[in-house]
Amino acid sequence: MNKVLLVGRLTRDPELRTTPSGMAVTRFTIAVSQNFTNKNGERGADFINCSAWGRQADNISKYCHKGSLVSAEGRIRTSSYDAQDGTKRYTTEVVCDVVNFLSSKNTSNDSQPTFNPSPEVSGEEANAIPEMNLESTDLTEDPFKSFGEEITLSSDDLPF
Repeated sequence: MNKVLLVGRLTRDPELRTTPSGMAVTRFTIAVSQNFTNKNGERGADFINCSAWGRQADNISKYCHKGSLVSAEGRIRTSSYDAQDGTKRYTTEVVCDVVNFLSSKNTSNDSQPTFNPSPEVSGEEANAIPEMNLESTDLTEDPFKSFGEEITLSSDDLPF
């Protein structure tokens, strides 16, 4: 079985390209922390080359940038090509089937994510909103009452 699961940060902005047939492909590198420390107490990192195709490639290019925290699930692919100097070169990459964005688009390593409660509020206004006091939030009314009709399922409705 050829299955890979990575969690790490992008080392550079993703590179989006389009194949001659019109399929989007993006390439990016994920820095994954190692589980052990060296004699100085520092953790190393592995730098894993990745690619994604189609709509996934478009989304990665649009929403991720250098420093974005992601999880990637896919498979290892090795290939080779002949370089201009005539030598044979080998490459290894993870072809990602699923990439989950674990940090927001505007988040970098140094900053905190911005609070944006609604699409109408953005930028400076979003950060000016005071913190919510969860202890005083009124939970006596059903917050989902205007989401449509209630659906009742029985065990006969389930496929398993």
